[in-house]
Amino acid sequence: MAPQPVVTGLSPKEGPPGTRVIIRGEFLGTKATDLLGLKICGFDCLLSAEWVSPNKIIARTGPAKGIGDIIVTTRSGGEGISAVQFRALGHHETIGPLKESAVWIDEAPSQNFAWGRRTLVQSGLTPDDPLGLSTEGNEKKNVENLRELFPNASGDLSQENFSPALFLLENHSSTTFADLKAGLNYLNRKVESQKEGQLSFLKSNAGSVIEQLDTLMSIKEKLQADQSQYGTQALNVLEQEIKSSIKESENIFTDVLLRKEKADSTRAVLLALSRHKFLFCLPNTVEKRALAGEYDMVVNDYARAKSRFGKTEIPIFRKVMEEVDQRILQIRRQLHENVIKMPQSVEQQRKLIKALISLEVQQQTGTSINDKLRNIDPAWDAIDARAKYMEKTFKQTFEQFAGKDAQGGEKSKNRDLTQPPNRVLFCEELCEIAAAQLPDLWRLGQMYFTGELRGPNDPRPGDFKRMVLNAIEKYCVYLKVAICATDAEARSLRQSVGFVWPISHSSHDIFKSWLPQCLRYTRITYATLISLDLPSPALDIVQKFIDETRLQCFSNIFEKATQKCSKLGENELWEMGVEDFPGATLLPQRMEELLIETLDEAQQSCINPEIREGNLMETESDGQREVSLRLQKFLLCFCDVIQELAFDSHKEEIPTHNVSQLLGYPNNQQNNTLTSGRFASFSSSTAVTWEQRMLCCLANCAYCNKSFFHRVGKLFERYGYPLSSLAIETARYSVNKLFSNILDAYVEHKGDPLVGTIEPSMYLGAFQWDAEMNIGHLRPYAHECCDNLVAVYSEIYTISPALLRPILEPIVLTISEELARLMSCVQQFSPTGAVQANVDIRLLRDALRLYTNDTGRNYFMEALEAINPPLSSEQIKKADEILDQVKERMKLQLMCFAVKEP
Repeated sequence: MAPQPVVTGLSPKEGPPGTRVIIRGEFLGTKATDLLGLKICGFDCLLSAEWVSPNKIIARTGPAKGIGDIIVTTRSGGEGISAVQFRALGHHETIGPLKESAVWIDEAPSQNFAWGRRTLVQSGLTPDDPLGLSTEGNEKKNVENLRELFPNASGDLSQENFSPALFLLENHSSTTFADLKAGLNYLNRKVESQKEGQLSFLKSNAGSVIEQLDTLMSIKEKLQADQSQYGTQALNVLEQEIKSSIKESENIFTDVLLRKEKADSTRAVLLALSRHKFLFCLPNTVEKRALAGEYDMVVNDYARAKSRFGKTEIPIFRKVMEEVDQRILQIRRQLHENVIKMPQSVEQQRKLIKALISLEVQQQTGTSINDKLRNIDPAWDAIDARAKYMEKTFKQTFEQFAGKDAQGGEKSKNRDLTQPPNRVLFCEELCEIAAAQLPDLWRLGQMYFTGELRGPNDPRPGDFKRMVLNAIEKYCVYLKVAICATDAEARSLRQSVGFVWPISHSSHDIFKSWLPQCLRYTRITYATLISLDLPSPALDIVQKFIDETRLQCFSNIFEKATQKCSKLGENELWEMGVEDFPGATLLPQRMEELLIETLDEAQQSCINPEIREGNLMETESDGQREVSLRLQKFLLCFCDVIQELAFDSHKEEIPTHNVSQLLGYPNNQQNNTLTSGRFASFSSSTAVTWEQRMLCCLANCAYCNKSFFHRVGKLFERYGYPLSSLAIETARYSVNKLFSNILDAYVEHKGDPLVGTIEPSMYLGAFQWDAEMNIGHLRPYAHECCDNLVAVYSEIYTISPALLRPILEPIVLTISEELARLMSCVQQFSPTGAVQANVDIRLLRDALRLYTNDTGRNYFMEALEAINPPLSSEQIKKADEILDQVKERMKLQLMCFAVKEP
C-alpha cells in the first residue's frame, strides 16, 4: 500500500466559494483515476478537482465557511492528512470581475441578455489578473498582518477604498519589477481599447440591434389588432368588469363572513381562556395551596403571574391580579401568625419565613394596595417569639415543680428517699428545655444574620445578643433558686423570678445528696451550648454558675463527710494498730479512709474540670478558701470526736479518787486488767476503763500532731489540692490543746489522790519525826507512793510508753513539792528520824530521777535540806547503808522506773 497523502502547501490560503486553489503535497495519487476524494473545509470538491501530478492538484472551493483542513483521499494511500488550513470566506464576500470563480459573475446587466440570433459579444475580455500576469507562485500575504499597515484600505478592485499598494502586496509580492512594468503597459492598452464610441459598439453588435427592432414591430402589430377588436378604451372595460366581480363577490359572502367573524371571535375568547387558565384560576389555587401548606408552590405561582401580568394594561387581567394580590396579602397575614406561633420546629419556621419574605418581595413590586405588613420583619419576629416562648416555658416549669413543694409534696413521711426530689426533677427538666430550645434560637438567629432569612429591614445584632444573654441568665437564675442552700439566698433571688422555692431543712438535706446529679444535667446543657460556638459572654454566665455549683457540691460532700466523721466515736473499738506509734487506735486510720473516700467522690463529681470550666483550686480563689475551710472543719470535727471519747463518753464510769490502802480503802487496781501482751488491742470481752480511754485519746492526739495531720496534707496534695497550711496548723493547735486538756485531766485524776495520801500515811498512828524510832526499813508512805507510781507507770506503759514522761513528770513534780512542804513543816527531827527522812526522800528521788525535771530536783533538795539538824557523817553513812538495803529489797519496783521509754 502506498504512503498516506500529505498536503503541505496551498495557494491561496483563503477565499470565497469558487476560489481556484492549487494544492501541493506528497503522495497525492499516482494518476487521475487514483484520486477518490477531496474535501476543503469539510466540503466535497472532487468534481472540480484536476489531478496534475502526485505533488499537485488544482480545484475550486465549495460553499464552506471558516477555517478547515484539506483532506485528499486516494485509492492507493487512503485518507490523508493536512499540514496547512484554508480559510473559506462567506457568500457576502464580494467577487470582483478579475477573480476566479466556479459560478458566473454578472459583470454588466446588459451582458446577461441573449438575443435570439446570436450571443452578445463582449466588448473586451477582462483577463484574470488586471495586469495580465500569472499569480501562480505568488502566495497571498496574511490579510490580518496587512490590515495593520492599511487599516482603511482594501485590495479588491470593486471596493471604493481600493488601494493599489495593498493589491500588489496581496497578489504580486514575488513578481519582479520588470514584470510589473509589463503588466502596467498591458493595463494601459486594455484601457485604450475600451474607449471605442457608439458606432464601433453598433458595428460589433448589429445582429442584436436588428432582433430588438423586429421585436418592437411585432409588439406594435399585436397592439393595433387589440384596439380594432376591443376599442381604444379596453382597459376601462376591464376595470369595470373587475369592480363588478368584486361587488358581486362581496354580496355573496357577507353573511358567511359575519358568521365567520363571530365564530373567530368566540374561538379567540376560548383560546384566550385556555391560554390564560393559570391566571384566572390563580386566586383559588393559591388559597388552596396555602391551606395545604404548599407555600413554595404559592410563591412560584405568584412570581410567575407577576412576571407575565404584573404590568399588563388589559382590564380583565388587571382585575384578576388585584384579586390575587388581596389573596396573597391574606396569606401573608396568616403566615406571619404561623411564624410567631409556638411551639414549632426551626425548619418549619424557616420554611414559613422564606415563603413570607418571597411573597413580600413579589407583592411590593408594582402593587398599589395598602400593605400594612410592609415594615414587619418576619425573621426577627420569629426570633423574638421563640425567645419569649423559652422564657415562658422556664417560668411555667418552675411554677409547676415549686408548686408541688409548696403543697407539701416533699414533706410526706412516707416519701421514698430513693426517688429524686422535685428540685432535682426540675433541674433535669429545665436543662432539657434549655438544651433543646437555646440551640434552636441560636440557629434561627444565625440564619437571620447570614442573610438566609433576612428581609428588607436592617438586622439588629445588639438586640439578639441581649436576647441570648437574657435567656441564659434566666436559665441560670432558675437553677440557682432551685439549688439555693438557705432561705436567705432564695429571698435574694425573689426579685429575678418573682417566686421563692419553699425550703425545709429535711428536704434540703435530702437534696444535698442529689446536687451532683443536678450538676451533671447542667454540664450536659453547657456542652450543647459550647458546640453552638456562642460568644464568650454567654458561655461565661453558665461557666460561672457551674463553678459555683461545683464549689457547693464540694462543700456538701465535705459537710456530709464531716457528719460521718462526727459519728466515728460511736463505733470506736479501741483497736490499737499503728505500728510506729503504740497506743494510737485505728480511729485516725478510719478517718483517713473516710477522707480518701470523700476526696474520690469530690474528684469524680465536681473538682475535675470538664471542657471550658475553671480550676477551682486557683491561688487566692474562692475554691481554695473553701477547701481550706472544709478541711479545717473536718479536722476540728475529728478533734471533737477524740475529746468526746475522752470526756463525754461513759461519764458514769469515771472513778472517784483513790485513797490509801493504809487508811482502809482498797486501790481500784482491778480496772487495770489488760489483755495479754504489750501494746495489744483490748479484748471485746474486756471493759475498757476510763483511764485506758484517756491514754488512747492522748496517744491519738500525739500521733495526729506528730505525723497524721501532716500525712493528711500530703494526701490533699496527691489529689491536686493546694496545701492548706492554715487548716493543718489550726488542727494541730486544736489537737495540742486537747492533748493538754486530757493530760491535765489524767494527771489530776492520778496525781491528786496519790499526793493526797502522802501526809495521812506519813503521820498514821500518831507518828512524829522528833521521836526515836527503829530504822532500817522504808516508811509506809514512801512504799505506798512507789507502789501507786508503779501502778500508774504500768498502765501508761501498757498503752503507750511514749506518754510516760508527759504524764509522770507532772505527777513526780507534785510529789516532790508535797515532800518539800511536809519536811519544811517538821520543827525538829530526832537523830533516827533524820536518818529515816533522808532515806525516804533519797529513795524516791533516785527512783524517779528519769521523770524529774529541774524544778522537781530542786524540791527534793529542799526536802533534804529541811531536815534539822543536818545529818552528821556517821548518820549519812548509816543512811547510805539503809538506802542500799532498801533498794535491794525493792529491786523489782525500782527496775520499773529504770526502764527508759522507747
